[in-house]
Amino acid sequence: MPDDIAFQSLPPVPPDQGGERLDRYLAAAMALLPGADEASLSRSRLKTLVLDGHVRLNGATITDPSRKIKPGEAYEVGQPEAIAADPEAQDIPLTIVYEDAHLIVVDKPAGLVVHPAPGSPDRTLVNALLHHCGDTLSGIGGVKRPGIVHRIDKDTSGLVVAAKNDRAHHALAALFADHDIERSYDALVWGHPNPLQGSIEGPIGRDPKDRKRMAIVTRGGKAATTHYETRKLIFDGKGQPVCALVRCQLETGRTHQIRVHMTAKTNALIGDQTYGRARNLQRFQLGDAARAALLAFKRQALHAATLGFRHPVSSKVLRFESPLPEDFATLLKLLSSQRNTPR
Repeated sequence: MPDDIAFQSLPPVPPDQGGERLDRYLAAAMALLPGADEASLSRSRLKTLVLDGHVRLNGATITDPSRKIKPGEAYEVGQPEAIAADPEAQDIPLTIVYEDAHLIVVDKPAGLVVHPAPGSPDRTLVNALLHHCGDTLSGIGGVKRPGIVHRIDKDTSGLVVAAKNDRAHHALAALFADHDIERSYDALVWGHPNPLQGSIEGPIGRDPKDRKRMAIVTRGGKAATTHYETRKLIFDGKGQPVCALVRCQLETGRTHQIRVHMTAKTNALIGDQTYGRARNLQRFQLGDAARAALLAFKRQALHAATLGFRHPVSSKVLRFESPLPEDFATLLKLLSSQRNTPR
């Protein structure tokens, strides 16, 4: 969520309204404010704002629209800038891995947002798909997300599939819901995972202390499982473990799942500006080029490397692989040029 969203404070909940649903109360309370816009403050709109983390209580983000409010609670509501209802087709280059009359698989570069959202109203993958596919994209995702069945983060590179008709969209969505999709990611993480291969389980929800982050939570989260396998260990010139190339396979697909789970193992992704932390590179014996590349890598080192599923119409099994993008591959090569086995 953008940092410049203004939050509006509501009066404390009166005694006779205790026990009401939060979304119902917010809709009624905000309708009484001067200049209230009935269309933008409907209960459904307020429910969406709650789910998206735009409601606070005593500085903590509240994400449960069915929460029962209590007398005296004073809520704050932030309203992000509205985005255009209909994304425009924009001529943005695409790396197309596969395409037929029903679906399209794209190798998304890092830095490209999947669909329009506050802070990224255009120049997204959706805008590019609209230009390439015209009006053939499935409409199930809504006007803002036509054809979109799943997402990967803006700064994550790799494979994404989009539906070109409603039949394909329904079938692909069912495969994702049933976890009947092969999805593997390559991640470059700090340190060496212990053990080198295993599974990470932990429900993921919005971090109660920071609305911009996700976290493993004790309540209110969604079950999440990540299987991982260490592919390469990287040491510095003194034999100290620096980082590791890890292949992660998703059993579930929660927001920021790999980033949250690997951070929980103390193996945060290199370059992760949200879940990582500053590292003291002086303690490692690294070449100047490798050190400079680490300092310059400002996105999470995460790449959607494989995508496999049964075609929603022909039932043919499709499987796609994407090589590491240039920035990731260069960093890995420079780090691998150090000693790869301890003395």
